[in-house]
Amino acid sequence: MTQTKTRSVQKRRLRDAEATRNRVLQAAIDEFCEYGFDGARTERIARRAATNIRMLYHYFGSKEKIYRACLEKVYEDLRTKEEGIQLAGLTPDQAIEALVDFTFDHLREHPEFIRLVGIENINQGACIQNILSIKSRGRLLLDKLHEILIEGERQGIFRQDVDPFHFYMTLFSMIHLHHSNQYTLSITFSRNLNDPSWVAERRQHVKDVLLAYLHHPHSNA
Repeated sequence: MTQTKTRSVQKRRLRDAEATRNRVLQAAIDEFCEYGFDGARTERIARRAATNIRMLYHYFGSKEKIYRACLEKVYEDLRTKEEGIQLAGLTPDQAIEALVDFTFDHLREHPEFIRLVGIENINQGACIQNILSIKSRGRLLLDKLHEILIEGERQGIFRQDVDPFHFYMTLFSMIHLHHSNQYTLSITFSRNLNDPSWVAERRQHVKDVLLAYLHHPHSNA
């Protein structure tokens, strides 16, 4: 076999291996979302991925490590896309609205994030506390938000006492609740929280609440 052919075969094997690993990872995400950590079974993950149990353990080593990789994946997807939000040329108000729009769309399009994070909270964050990348990228988000808030202060349109972490907690919780509790809230209040017109109203309401807070002057009284 020529050197060119050898390199071609090696590249194909690497692509095949990466494709298999990604298929196992997606199958694991689906499994954990459906059954939780305790109920998930590696045998079902292998069947979902159309591979065998040996390959599953070859790529990840254990059920715990597969679960950890799933958490890393959904957080990485969120933060990577978040970091790609184009804020250049936007006013501080527009930048906040862009962050709301992104968060609203991402949670709506990726229910697996809500489900896996919910499972991890039930487990009191036992796994996520050991994933340093999630912590470091969370700090990058707060730094970006801090820059927006400081620019709003500089322009005299935002109040001067806004804590970036508190603000993000408010932003995220208002959006997250709609997606995580949409079925129970819809039944409880006889409203269809999936109705496109209601979703649009909710999105705008979140923006209005956040911007009203930022525009309201701080008072020590």
